[in-house]
Amino acid sequence: MNLLLLSNSTQYGRGYLEHALGTVTGFLPSGARLAFVPYALADHDAYTAKVRGALAGAGIDVRGVHEGGDPVARLGEADAVFIGGGNSFRLLSALYRTGLREALVEAVTGGLPYMGASAGTNMAAPSLRTTNDMPIVEPPSFEALGLVPFQINPHYLDADPASTHKGETREERLTEFLEENDVPVLGLREGSWLRVEGERAVLGGERDARLFARGTAPRELPTGSDVSELLRVRGEFDTRV
Repeated sequence: MNLLLLSNSTQYGRGYLEHALGTVTGFLPSGARLAFVPYALADHDAYTAKVRGALAGAGIDVRGVHEGGDPVARLGEADAVFIGGGNSFRLLSALYRTGLREALVEAVTGGLPYMGASAGTNMAAPSLRTTNDMPIVEPPSFEALGLVPFQINPHYLDADPASTHKGETREERLTEFLEENDVPVLGLREGSWLRVEGERAVLGGERDARLFARGTAPRELPTGSDVSELLRVRGEFDTRV
């Protein structure tokens, strides 16, 4: 498969996709017809216009899957697909409702390049269970696209030792996930991404990632690390320690 999985689409102090624009435009060559899936936000037209504006200078033809009829047909006309960020529960619910979930799995496993950011990156994992989002809607299932066999936590946030907040840290929440499920979780800090080409997976971007696995301490992974072994894991869900 050919995947670009961004932790985030907007970096502090920069414009939409600006922090990763060189990587994005290398992944999506000039003239590509890009099917954009805007369902993670409520205003699909405005969201599509934002992506179109960000990529116009690179000569990429952005077409919202909600524009002009059948979303599955729009996907079939594309050279690549981009699923944007927002609420992951709303997004997955819409993928089921429109028939795009099954169509995406078939298209991407068949070679269609897939780019995700935030919620769109969550969709590439087997399950929605490691999202940071509030369940504002109830999808038919937590089962996502399963383009990679491990879980991802976009926007991974390190604990602030000076904070007086007493709720769980991100690390504690992912540890709780691993108490119930035996599936590695790749924490992508903002400004980082994962590039998958065939059987090879490499971390990129401005910040290191953090890998969580049952029975071992979290491990720091420097940007540029080859994490291809994650593509060969076999995760198990609903398996208590």
